[in-house]
Amino acid sequence: MIANLVQLAAEEEQSPLVPPGPELLVGTIAFAIVFFFFWKKLLPNINKVLEERREAIEGGIEKAEAAQVEAQSVLEQYKAQLAEARHEAARLRQEAQEQGATLIAEMRAEGQRQREEIVAAGHAQIEADRKAASSALRQDVGKLATDLAGKLVGESLEDHARQSRVIDRFLDELEEKAEAGR
Repeated sequence: MIANLVQLAAEEEQSPLVPPGPELLVGTIAFAIVFFFFWKKLLPNINKVLEERREAIEGGIEKAEAAQVEAQSVLEQYKAQLAEARHEAARLRQEAQEQGATLIAEMRAEGQRQREEIVAAGHAQIEADRKAASSALRQDVGKLATDLAGKLVGESLEDHARQSRVIDRFLDELEEKAEAGR
C-alpha cells in the first residue's frame, strides 16, 4: 500500500494533500513509534491516574454517605435524648407540683390543728374565766344579799354556813328560772 502511494505520488505532480513517498514513510514510522510509546508508557499511566481518581471519587462518595448515615444516627440519638430530657423534666415538674400540693395540704392541716388548739384553749380559758367570774359574782351577790337581808331584818347574818346555803339556794333558783325562760 505504501508502495502504491509512493508510485501514485511519483506519477502525479506533487499534490499538496499527499506528501512525497519518503516523507510519508518517515512520518508513518515516527507515528508508529509515538503511538507505540503512548500505548506502552503513557496510556497505562493515564489509565492508572484515571482509575485512582475514580476510586478517590467513589471513596469520597462512600465516605460522604457514611458520614451522612452517621450524622443521621447522631441526629436520631440527639432527638431521643432530647425527648427523654423533656419527659424527665415533665416528670420532675409533676413531682414538684405533687410535693407542693402535699406540702400545702400538710400546712393547711397543721394550721387547722393549731387553730383548733387555739380555739380549744380559748374556750377553756373562757370557761375558766366564766367559772371564776361566776364564783366571784356568787360571793359578791351573796355578800350584798346578806348585807341587804341583814338591813331588812335588822340583824346581822354572820353565820357563814347558813349564809352560803341561802345564797346557793337563791342563785340556783335564779339559774333555774333563767334556763326555763330560754
